[in-house]
Amino acid sequence: MRTARGWFRLGLLALLALAVLGLAFVALKVRSVARELVDPPFYRPQSLVRVEATFQELAEGDGADPGGAWETHAIGPHVLWRLRRRVPAPGVALLLHGFGDDRWGTSPALRWFPQLDAAIFTYLRRDEAIRAGRTPPPVTFGARESEEVVEIVHGLEAQGTPRGRILLMGRSLGASVGLLALARLEREGRGPLGGIIWEGAPASSRDFAERLVRGPRDRFWHPLLAPLIGALASRLAGIEGRYRPEDTDLLARTRGLALATPGLCFIATQDRLAPPAVQREMASRFTDIRTVEVPTWHLHCSEVLGPRYAEAIRQATNDWFKADLQP
Repeated sequence: MRTARGWFRLGLLALLALAVLGLAFVALKVRSVARELVDPPFYRPQSLVRVEATFQELAEGDGADPGGAWETHAIGPHVLWRLRRRVPAPGVALLLHGFGDDRWGTSPALRWFPQLDAAIFTYLRRDEAIRAGRTPPPVTFGARESEEVVEIVHGLEAQGTPRGRILLMGRSLGASVGLLALARLEREGRGPLGGIIWEGAPASSRDFAERLVRGPRDRFWHPLLAPLIGALASRLAGIEGRYRPEDTDLLARTRGLALATPGLCFIATQDRLAPPAVQREMASRFTDIRTVEVPTWHLHCSEVLGPRYAEAIRQATNDWFKADLQP
């Protein structure tokens, strides 16, 4: 028969084993979430044959889209693909891809802008590195990617497109990248862009990491461990990507700004990855903003709204570029 001391020791051993298991669980979660932040496991660049076929199809156009002709430009170390419309366009929509895309994955969005040129590039040229069998640069959750967007905007300006004729559009991580870039551009004091359209912008790498841990449904251990794992994972991702997680915080990076660029925000009210409250707070920092709230979750606004999604975009761009667009 065990003595009280024996039971006490057994209890201590059980608690120690439980603590070790808990630490191992946290460590594994931190590592897996950090890895997803710097190298999304669901991203696989398409073959160049498929990319070229898609771009050719987009150039040909259809009944609702006039198509155009693709050309490429070198802007610093970046390669920018631009679809020039068959008639002169009053501006250009710079399409910013999300977490699991590149220039191929986001290119169909140009059909939402039939009266504007479209410009596309891949952050950090990750797709080229992967196709060449090289280790791709780590995703930095908008820290470096937003700097590249600023460089592209400066490059378009140098080529003769005023910033007031440049529109940004991003969804998911592309939305965060666009908003971070916009904050940098407006702090330059050289005037607003033509507009920005966004949907589902993650609040920060830390917030997104925590929400990856939480997943589609709440668990009993989430209130205690999810914030810790999110904080540690974002910090580890920052070390691997050589960036500060604080530089990905949308609300912190736009604090004190009254953004003069007109905006359109689609808010997925059931979104667990990009909090609706953050989207509303971001929208409040614009002096000219339209919001469309949709009862759905991450990246499904266009599916739920159907034709009304494109109509909202066309109405906004018609108003923003109304001096140059024909009725």
